[in-house]
Amino acid sequence: MTEQLAECLPEGRVIALDGSPAMIGQARARLERFGPRIEYLVADLREPLPVHEPVDAILSTATFHWLPDQAALFRNLAEVLCPGGRLVAQCGGVGNIASIQAVLATLGDGWTGPWTFATPAETEARLKVAGFTKIETWLQSEPTPLEPGTATETYLRTVILGDHLVRLSEGERQPFVQAVAAMLPQPAIDYVRLNITARRAR
Repeated sequence: MTEQLAECLPEGRVIALDGSPAMIGQARARLERFGPRIEYLVADLREPLPVHEPVDAILSTATFHWLPDQAALFRNLAEVLCPGGRLVAQCGGVGNIASIQAVLATLGDGWTGPWTFATPAETEARLKVAGFTKIETWLQSEPTPLEPGTATETYLRTVILGDHLVRLSEGERQPFVQAVAAMLPQPAIDYVRLNITARRAR
């Protein structure tokens, strides 16, 4: 996305922000051709952001549902947006991977994961308190079928169950993945996207 933004904004400046130094390192290598038009920041969205000049817009995808305190998240984003600046985001919303979470609730200690899948109404209320206006929030169902067997297990292990697997011993991990895959009603991921658009109040 950073690359596409830089290409679409030949006169603009883009800040690439991530909590992972490794991801930022990969971005630097890939986007070197853009020179100083891209600034790279390792930062935690749960904390005030080290952005020293207000930005015109914030774009995010597949990130906000990893943050339990979304009220603090939206406050931190509002603080770096200029008045009237836009927020456009998509993340997991209520009902996202519900079939997987239903299975996880029956395994081990019943932990269903680190995610916060909010409703549109909850998100709108938090955005208002944080100082946003012209808010639109809506859900979008995107069921994703997978090939049964090994393909489903590989997807679960690499994309969804990482935080669960680090809590297990090496010998417990593959049986856990196999159990989740076997208990799903079908080899598919019931993704539900929460779409967000808003403007920082003037």
